[in-house]
Amino acid sequence: MIRDELYMQLALLLARQGALQGEIPVGAVVVQDDEVIAWAHNEKEARQDATAHAEMLAMARAARYLGSWRLQQATMYCSLEPCSMCAGAMINTRLKRLVYASRDPKAGAAGSVIDLVRYPGLNHQVEVRGGILEEESSKLLKEFFTDLRK
Repeated sequence: MIRDELYMQLALLLARQGALQGEIPVGAVVVQDDEVIAWAHNEKEARQDATAHAEMLAMARAARYLGSWRLQQATMYCSLEPCSMCAGAMINTRLKRLVYASRDPKAGAAGSVIDLVRYPGLNHQVEVRGGILEEESSKLLKEFFTDLRK
């Protein structure tokens, strides 16, 4: 879908902004009714808060915008497959749909390591589409970690 790529471009732009601030380059955008209602990049280093992932911040901002913790009609676009903490929050907010770019073979909770967002034993499952602009996202992450190691 063209829209998925458009919104993922925005998530990748946010990821790049985070990288410029020394954050792991992950960006997240929340869209509802074809309107961007919230966005964020990682802020773990800036806040010294392990929970300040782009997805968590974007969901909190979307809830404030909507005046409700329920994101039942929203789609989140993430430049990296969410971890289990973020996936759990997506379930708790009743997020309708998740679209991500790169798989995370070490911590991915939308199919790579575990598939928490679609686990049938939980009270909510999230629709998932992965691999949107994956090459661009993977390149950004690889460059960030290569530079970090120098």
